Amino acid sequence: MSVRRHIGNPEYLTKRIPQNPKYQHVKSRLDTGNSMTKYIEKLEEIKKNYRYKKDELFKRLKVTTFAQLVIQVASLSDQTLEVTAEEIQRLEDNDSATSDPDAEVTARTNGKGSPDEQPPSPVQFINSVGAGDSSRSTLQSVISGVGELDLDKGLAKKAEPSSRDTPYPDCPFLLLDVRDRDSYRQCHIVGAYSYPIATLSRTMNPYSNDILEYKNAHGKIIILYDDDERLASQAATTMCERGFENLFMLSGGLKVLAQKFPEGLITGSLPASCQQALPPGSARKRPSPKVPPAPAENKWRFTPEDLKQIEYYLEEEQGPTDNLSKIF
Repeated sequence: MSVRRHIGNPEYLTKRIPQNPKYQHVKSRLDTGNSMTKYIEKLEEIKKNYRYKKDELFKRLKVTTFAQLVIQVASLSDQTLEVTAEEIQRLEDNDSATSDPDAEVTARTNGKGSPDEQPPSPVQFINSVGAGDSSRSTLQSVISGVGELDLDKGLAKKAEPSSRDTPYPDCPFLLLDVRDRDSYRQCHIVGAYSYPIATLSRTMNPYSNDILEYKNAHGKIIILYDDDERLASQAATTMCERGFENLFMLSGGLKVLAQKFPEGLITGSLPASCQQALPPGSARKRPSPKVPPAPAENKWRFTPEDLKQIEYYLEEEQGPTDNLSKIF
């Protein structure tokens, strides 16, 4: 009997196709499912953008998780502002209704400090009219500082700038930028406080009042970040050794944040180390005249346009991910 031989040379199956370095950055159109190529690219990305070490004392926070946290805090704060505005409008309507003479007489019949009278709630106290006071001389007038002026004009003009120029009230996280102040003025995440890593070396008062307020507080966390985890990992390790248990480090820093969320989260001009490099095969363009980088704004809250951009990039990132991405 003769052994049946295969047709063709089996070496053709193992022969590698020569690659052209000019088109090495071009990816295949068909990019679905898990593959060894994706796995290798993910490992290379981790080695390039993350500085993961064994036995880290601090916890890591993914960039996408931070974006979700920002959206939730901003939406809840906007709802609170809307409810407050509606409540104030309702109080003004009730206040104008109680300006009727019969209503004033009825309101003044009950003497002050009566033992049978229940202590008024804040809303009732705002709406109530005391003896010798006009209908506009309420607690709301004292707080807003408009006196006998029309509240409809003064309150609407003064409430918006004060709320937008201040941090979110009762924010569940404290965001600290551990780079130097010059880098902070050039670029930082919206709502972040400047806290250079050199501040930890002080012998007296190394922590601000905000940090002490958030330290190990229930329902509060502290987030540190820098450009590429060099400084943030050192600062996070030092603070964890000093008793901070609710400390997180933004995994990847501004470098990964700029890659996944180019717009919405950051104010100012990114440093060159955080900007994405052009692929080697891309066409060369004429060098444009250098424009001085725009400094970062004194911005504490996200605008509706910023939140839309964050949601857009978040939907792009929340695709089918492998188990390896859950680590970071």
